[in-house]
Amino acid sequence: MKISIVTISYNQAEFLEEAILSVLNQDYPDIEYIVVDPGSTDGSRKIIEKYRDQIAHVVLEPDKGPADGLNRGFSMATGDIYGFLNSDDIFLEGALSTAVRTFAEYRDIDVVSAHGFIIDREGKKNRKIFSDPYSLLSDAYGQTVLIQPSTFFKASAYKKVIGFNVENRSNWDGELFYNIAQVGGKFTRVNEFWSGYRLYPESITGGATLDAKIKAYGERKFQEIMGRKKRWYDKPLLLLMKVIKHISNPYALVERLAKGKIYGQG
Repeated sequence: MKISIVTISYNQAEFLEEAILSVLNQDYPDIEYIVVDPGSTDGSRKIIEKYRDQIAHVVLEPDKGPADGLNRGFSMATGDIYGFLNSDDIFLEGALSTAVRTFAEYRDIDVVSAHGFIIDREGKKNRKIFSDPYSLLSDAYGQTVLIQPSTFFKASAYKKVIGFNVENRSNWDGELFYNIAQVGGKFTRVNEFWSGYRLYPESITGGATLDAKIKAYGERKFQEIMGRKKRWYDKPLLLLMKVIKHISNPYALVERLAKGKIYGQG
């Protein structure tokens, strides 16, 4: 099986080469790598050019944001399995071969997720982060987290939906996954660690604007999945789901109690 990986790059030259090499140095032989850069001015394009002979497609066109860039990248993909890696994140050694092997073993599965590590600016592993078992109900209440760079999906599942929602500027990956679930996609989780998700001061772009977008996305997601707006009894249901989530993954609970909340996770 061929696996297609898309990296969207925009002014993150500090980390881009490490991200690219984490794809090119994988031990799986059939990788189609696509890099999208809509207009970096910090030297990123020189790094892309350095490895261009090992990259299947390079897209250097203006786009309407990350979701649009991903759609443009995947429009060129010819693989059986898709994944995407932000230009400041990394795949761990053997991640892609293990992902492909999982799809080969579980042929009815459309989306496979594993766990990852939070890494800092220098690439040091600071803590473990965990993907949750997926269900639409849990996702509607915001209690399902899939570690994005450790999540891969079949090309056939991606093509059943509209791709990434270009208007979504906060959770375009999460929306893709619940859209796949809505058309009958099947999910599984692997108890392995496949990626490094980089967090550093400039990457945590919280504040009123992003918080408002995340809140609006959560409300819209709930209505699309549940077919209604939230009601009074959804608060106790949310608390119950939080308890179930933490009890079902004690390792994640211990990590959270020891090291605190990760921005964006409930």
